[in-house]
Amino acid sequence: MTDRDLDLVLLGATGFTGGLTADYLARHAPDGLRWGIAGRDPEKLAAVRDRLVAAVPDRPGLADLALVTADVTDADRSGSLAALAGRTRVLVSTVGPYLTHGEPVVAACAEAGTDYVDLTGEPEFVDTMYVRYDAVARATGARIVHACGFDSVPHDLGAFYTVHQLAAVGPVTLRGVVRAKAGLSGGTFHSALGQLSRPRQLRAAAAARRRIERERPAGVPGEPRSSRAVAGRPHRDPELGYWLVPLPTIDPQIVARSGAALAAYGPEFRYSHYAGTRTLRYAAGGIAGVGALALGAQVGPVREWLGRRLPQGAGPGAGRRDGSWFTVDFVGEGDGRTIHTRVSGGDPGYTETSRMLAESALCLALDDNPPTAGSVTTAQAMGENLLRRLVAAGIRFEVVS
Repeated sequence: MTDRDLDLVLLGATGFTGGLTADYLARHAPDGLRWGIAGRDPEKLAAVRDRLVAAVPDRPGLADLALVTADVTDADRSGSLAALAGRTRVLVSTVGPYLTHGEPVVAACAEAGTDYVDLTGEPEFVDTMYVRYDAVARATGARIVHACGFDSVPHDLGAFYTVHQLAAVGPVTLRGVVRAKAGLSGGTFHSALGQLSRPRQLRAAAAARRRIERERPAGVPGEPRSSRAVAGRPHRDPELGYWLVPLPTIDPQIVARSGAALAAYGPEFRYSHYAGTRTLRYAAGGIAGVGALALGAQVGPVREWLGRRLPQGAGPGAGRRDGSWFTVDFVGEGDGRTIHTRVSGGDPGYTETSRMLAESALCLALDDNPPTAGSVTTAQAMGENLLRRLVAAGIRFEVVS
């Protein structure tokens, strides 16, 4: 894509998480990177650029940061999104909920052959985009990489790291256990509410994807392999000492797709995903809370009331984020061996999410990655390159035992 005048554009920089991502890029993007920010309001974009220049006055080129007007409601194939996708090599979207706002951006990127990354944790959106645009992106060479924030980079790259450390030849079973102290993202909460209110559409999108995947498998040609997410049950983990509660998030689906695409996961790969608590009381409370939220999301007035309790576009201050943290422990078993690894970092919902998103975009723009196209996971599209970037950025990957 040598005809593009920009390497990377961030769409949604005027929002909270988008603003944090812009801050990170302003401080850490290499000199010479041709990048810009995009959104509906030119005045708000200019205010973001002015803020970045004031915050990082010694970085060359920030005063000339490209400002691109684009509207996610513009589905015109020759409109502002098409023009934006045609200018840049990588487009980063922080504009959610993605079920509401995401499809025109994915469509524009797939058709233009432009790499795309986002923060979505919405399974219906990811599956629907696969059904509608994976073949288009494969034809144009675009890499469509969803879930490049806390959903699902620590889990996807953590599983990738663990299976490589285990280096098993035979079947591999892996469980990931998430623990965190952090405030819930308003965008994440609204996305979850929207998805919980659509169980029928969620199942239909997953079924449509499975039909296509059976016709067009993602694995290594000629190798009979199996990879899937396994729904676990609440129990106490003897290895970690935590009570485990199955997490109904997109993360196990992402990990299983990486397992299907990459031979290092072995001939038969199984992954289970949990939240970990120290006491049975908290585990029971978590199960009850998720159930109550799922029920409330089915009733329109209750869903609207819940949404007002945690509005989108806002987030905690720097002090609260500085006191937040996450860990994801992985226990892998294969060839008669067991390995315990851990991924850990700071505030998962905002600080680390913006870092993961920015590094994913930089990795696609700058690194010599495996040859992929279409709808791909972070492990599949970037693998070792993104892992190295995350470690250099301060996210820790380690073998515990």
